[in-house]
Amino acid sequence: MDRNEATALLEEWIPNENLQRHCHMVASAMEAYARKLGKDTRTTENWWLAGLLHDLDWEKKPDEHPNYALDHIFPDTGLDEEVIEAIRAHAPERTGAEPESEIARYLYACDEISGFMHAVALMRPEGFRGMKAKSVTKKMKDKRFAANVNRDDIHKGAGLIETDLGDHIVFLAKVFENS
Repeated sequence: MDRNEATALLEEWIPNENLQRHCHMVASAMEAYARKLGKDTRTTENWWLAGLLHDLDWEKKPDEHPNYALDHIFPDTGLDEEVIEAIRAHAPERTGAEPESEIARYLYACDEISGFMHAVALMRPEGFRGMKAKSVTKKMKDKRFAANVNRDDIHKGAGLIETDLGDHIVFLAKVFENS
């Protein structure tokens, strides 16, 4: 599956522009980390695909997410197994699969934090430009702000990729500023 096919599939399954934006943000984050880690072209594409498609069934099949896509959509797409397994592991409470592979750990680490950082950027006139880790972590303490974002998952994600949360935030802010 190439980027055009993946984007068409995303648009078919996710009409909501906000959720599409989230998926594109996670894809950009995954691609940036793959490049930072020196992954080859095919692996980098797989990381991007995992980010783009991780919430594919969320809007139309929220109670079955991500299992509906895993069982009914992805088998016919030609996606590499590592992409499918990473998507399975990004929701361990729903699938029983923990993020163990490198791609799965990074997908988990980029998912919740991307949504939270987007919410923070909306509150700032400069958006992601110049965003500091401290401003994000301070907002994380306010449980009413972006209340649907699981802060424990954000901390767990940084731990899974063995990265300081502040460094993770700064890296992603630069990625999102340039996306």
